[in-house]
Amino acid sequence: MAQKYTPSARTAGTSSTKPAENLQPVQFIFEKSNYILLAASALVVALGFVLMSGTTDIYSNTKIVIAPLVVLAGFGLGFYAILKKPAPKA
Repeated sequence: MAQKYTPSARTAGTSSTKPAENLQPVQFIFEKSNYILLAASALVVALGFVLMSGTTDIYSNTKIVIAPLVVLAGFGLGFYAILKKPAPKA
């Protein structure tokens, strides 16, 4: 037969060992600016792919040079958005 599990006071979250003044607010890894930069990078990458699909001319400057640079710039902006550290709060 299986044994019954009865949670103790510590596992149930009713522990009174921590006073309320020691609780700190949750600190997230990313700030609002990180999410804005990440969304902007997704738009830049999408713009690069739209430029790449462009006209019927296969050898146009836009398709061969400009569009890949725009896509790479979008990926670079995305990496920057992920690696940007939050500003220290005073």
